Amino acid sequence: MRNITDLIEHHLKSILQQSRDGVVEIQRSELAELFNCVPSQINYVISTRFTVERGYIVESKRGGGGYIRIRKLELGQERPVHDEVVRLIGKEVSQREATDIIDHLYEDGFVTEREVRLLQAAVCRDVLQGPLPYRDQLRARLLRAMLVELLRG
Repeated sequence: MRNITDLIEHHLKSILQQSRDGVVEIQRSELAELFNCVPSQINYVISTRFTVERGYIVESKRGGGGYIRIRKLELGQERPVHDEVVRLIGKEVSQREATDIIDHLYEDGFVTEREVRLLQAAVCRDVLQGPLPYRDQLRARLLRAMLVELLRG
């Protein structure tokens, strides 16, 4: 059986897929009621499962009429995919962020399952041994170089 975090994530992604414009607005308290959990559980799901690296923009407005707006980013709509990926990676990238970026590219059909496995193996902390922040800088350079080549065509 799935845990509450997975259920909330699945619910939000389902709503996003049904949305015409790829945007969903939710009330944190209403969602917490629906899943019989505390609002901080909703915050946790949104902050860990709906990140830019995973392909989402999250906006929130606090207060009485507050909401959380989640928008799915589609790679390649506004500029070439490799430009967006280079911008996302930046000068340093953690293993978690790198994995999220790779997974996002796979979900959007830009890389194959085999390429995902190769990319993840290359940026793994067991392979890139060394002190921080050097390890995250090296991971960013490697990931940028590999993805630019893969996404060039």
